[in-house]
Amino acid sequence: MNINNKTQTIVGLGLLTAIVVVLQALSLSIPVGIFRITLVLVPIIVGAALYGVFAGAWLGFVFSLVVMFTDTALFMAVSPVGTIITVMVKGTMAGIVAGLIYKSLAKKDKLVAVLLAGVAAPITNTGLFLVGCALFFMDTINEWAAAAGYASAGRFMIFGLVGMNFVIELIINLAMSTTIVQLIGIGRKSGAGVADKKAE
Repeated sequence: MNINNKTQTIVGLGLLTAIVVVLQALSLSIPVGIFRITLVLVPIIVGAALYGVFAGAWLGFVFSLVVMFTDTALFMAVSPVGTIITVMVKGTMAGIVAGLIYKSLAKKDKLVAVLLAGVAAPITNTGLFLVGCALFFMDTINEWAAAAGYASAGRFMIFGLVGMNFVIELIINLAMSTTIVQLIGIGRKSGAGVADKKAE
C-alpha cells in the first residue's frame, strides 16, 4: 500500500469511526422495547467493503465500545465480565463477518455481496448477543421472562429482547443496500483518482 492509499484509508476510517460513534449515540433516543436499535451496521459494512476485514473489525469494535459505555446498565448489574465479553465480541464479529462475506463475493456481484453482508451483520450481532445471554445471564432472563408473562426464557429472548430490534436493523441494511454499493463505488473511484494523479 503506497502512502496516498494509506492516507486515504486512515482518513476514510476516521470519518467512518466518527459516523459510528454519532449514529450509536443518536440511537439512544430510539428505544424499541428494552433496548435501542443499532443504526451503525451500515457504516461498518461500508468500511469493511472499502478497506477490508480489519476495518470492519475496527468499526465493529468502536461500535461495541460505545454500546459498552452507554447501553449496558441492566446487564452490568448482573455480570460485568459477561457483559464485556458479549458486547465486545458481538459488535467486532459483526464487522469481521460482513467484511469476509463482502470480500468473498464482491468480484462476482457487488450488490449480492452487500445484500448478504447486510444480512449477516445483524444476524451475527443479534445471534452472539443471544449466545452471551444464554452463557452469562440465564437466571436473570428467566426472572425477566416470568415477570413479562412469557412461557419460556427462549421465547422472551427472541420476542421480548431482540425480535423487533433485529427486524428493524435488517430492514435498514437491506433498504440501504443500493446506497451502500454507490458509496463503495465513490470510494473506489476517489482512490483510483488519487493514484492516477500521482502517475501523471
